[in-house]
Parts: sequence; C-alpha cells; structure tokens
Amino acid sequence: MTALDTPLLVLDELTVQRGEIPLCEAVTLQLSTGSICHLIGANGTGKTTLLMQLAGLLPVLTGEVSYQGVASLPMQPLYVSHQLGIHPNLTVAQNLTFLLNLYGITPSAEDIDAALTWVGLQGFETISSSHLSAGQTRRITLARLYLLTPDVTQLWLLDEPFTALDVDMVARMEEKLCDFAHAGGAILMTSHQTVGVANQVLDLTEYMV
Repeated sequence: MTALDTPLLVLDELTVQRGEIPLCEAVTLQLSTGSICHLIGANGTGKTTLLMQLAGLLPVLTGEVSYQGVASLPMQPLYVSHQLGIHPNLTVAQNLTFLLNLYGITPSAEDIDAALTWVGLQGFETISSSHLSAGQTRRITLARLYLLTPDVTQLWLLDEPFTALDVDMVARMEEKLCDFAHAGGAILMTSHQTVGVANQVLDLTEYMV
C-alpha cells in the first residue's frame, strides 16, 4: 500500500471511556483524505470524549489509533471544542493570533482582517472579547479555519462547530469544510444539525456498551 493509499486516520477496536467507565467499545473508523465524517450518537455515547481522545487530551486505554499507518497520533490535529478557549481580556485579533500561533502560524494584519471578514467580525480587531455575544465569540474560534490548510494539519476535529451560527455562516462553514477536504484534509465532526457535505457517518450508538 502506498502513502497515497494509506488512510489518514484509522481507529481499530477503540474503547471510548469516561474515567474508567467504558461508554462504547470496538469503535472502528477509517478516514482518508477528502473525508468529512459526521459523528453522531445518542446523548452519553461519548462523542466529545472520542474527539478529546483523538486530540490527545484524554488517553486511549484500549484499541489503537494510527495516523497514515503509524501507531498513536504523531501529529497535531485541529481541535475545536465548545469550551472555546477565548481569553476575555484579550482583543479579538489577539485571541485569533494566539489560536493560530498554536499551529506555527504568525498571521499578518491582512490575514487577520480576511479571516475576521469571513466570519462577519470585520472591524472588531481591537474590541475586547469580553464584549462579544456567545455567537460572536464562537466565530473567533472558527476564524482560524480560514487560514489553516492541510499543509498545516490534515485532520480537523470539530465539536458542534455550527452552534450559535446563522444560516449564512453555516453555509460558509460547509463550503470551507469541502475546500479543506478537497485540498487533502479529513474532518471528523459532531453536529446536532444535518451536515449536508458529510460523505461518511460514524454512529456511536452502534458501539454502546
């Protein structure tokens, strides 16, 4: 199998657990470049827990995760959670710069302006993030997607990225997901909304203990 044929991400018999309590067992998944996978399941099945395991924030106790055929996850996926990670005392531009710095990107003023314009926050660069609504704060975390390409990280792990977004912004988000996947990336995401651009589904309900 060549590098081009090797799946980007493979979950093999993975256990999703909260503490020492298993929620799902023997979870399997293959994501190749171009994959947009909608992670679904009943409440309590561990959708967020699984994303945190793949992001390296929680341990994998049983089963295996491999990235391009290499055991474990020797890369830094993008993880966007509902725990936003926005510091209220920083400006919008400072928060976005910090989020991009985590992936080795030092954005120019033009980059910041383009990303914030994409999420509808143009002109908010110097506004304190403490003055924003929940929806506007959410858009800061999503603005980094405008500047992140598969050359930076090939895997996006998105936990409810459509929350608090209007219809127009959801449409722009779906277009960006498609662009990223077509450029050689892969996405695993949760959403209570329909994900019209998804080409795979992983239902954790099928793996519940």
